[in-house]
Amino acid sequence: MARSRPPETSLPPVPPPAERARTLTGRARHAAVIGSSDPDGELRAAPTLHHVPATGAATLQFPEDHPLVLQVRERGESLLPVMLELADVAPVTVRRPVRGLLWISGRLRVLPLRVARRAALRIAAEHPDERLLDVGHGETLLRLEPAMVVLSDAEGTEALAPTAMAAAPPDPVATTGDAWLAHLAAAHAGTLSALVPRLPPHLRRAGHRIAPLGVDRLGLRLRVEGDDPARGDHDVRLPFAASLSCPGQLGAAVRALIGWEREDERGMRPTTRPIPPHAMGA
Repeated sequence: MARSRPPETSLPPVPPPAERARTLTGRARHAAVIGSSDPDGELRAAPTLHHVPATGAATLQFPEDHPLVLQVRERGESLLPVMLELADVAPVTVRRPVRGLLWISGRLRVLPLRVARRAALRIAAEHPDERLLDVGHGETLLRLEPAMVVLSDAEGTEALAPTAMAAAPPDPVATTGDAWLAHLAAAHAGTLSALVPRLPPHLRRAGHRIAPLGVDRLGLRLRVEGDDPARGDHDVRLPFAASLSCPGQLGAAVRALIGWEREDERGMRPTTRPIPPHAMGA
């Protein structure tokens, strides 16, 4: 995870920490529960499935005989203190793919079977997953009662109350942003090349590889990788002219960054093929 390097002296706008934390909970593909009550040392366990709403009250699926489940059952009403780690991984191939980490500290409890099955149905209605069919058949659900949230991403590290994350508005491009980035990387190399003049001068060298790393309502983040990994990679945030209100505005926002829309207004033909509206949501 590289820190952002703005293309200009003034820092580009970014969503507030609570909004970024909420976005990360919805798209994190990797989760691990970290506990300290294991007699042999720290326990780190990856759930079969995780579902984390904006409140941070995560639902975690584990085999019924997993050591973590047994520990939670032994604690009974006192609940087991743990920390849930969520990793936000880029949808494109880069050397350091983790874009951000979110740690939710709290206490775990086992959901009774009837409650667990209802929870599985609610999760399946939102995110269908055949693994939920195993709840009550060798698998069980745990519920994390959140107490504190810590976000670490390219913008810095922030501690938050779960209520602040829950109250943050959802980013309008969060649900489709990763698929959009993957398409941009796979099918629109010319568009990425056209963004090179927006990079700081020292990053416009031949041999540098540019990958679309992240996008939100306020801007696009690019990863610039040099030919020498020892010199490090750089993240550059390019702000949009205005905050986006829906994914359909992404294509136009990128064309405006490049300057194609201004060229079209003067009757000039863009030097690189534009992003097709049907592919980029314009």
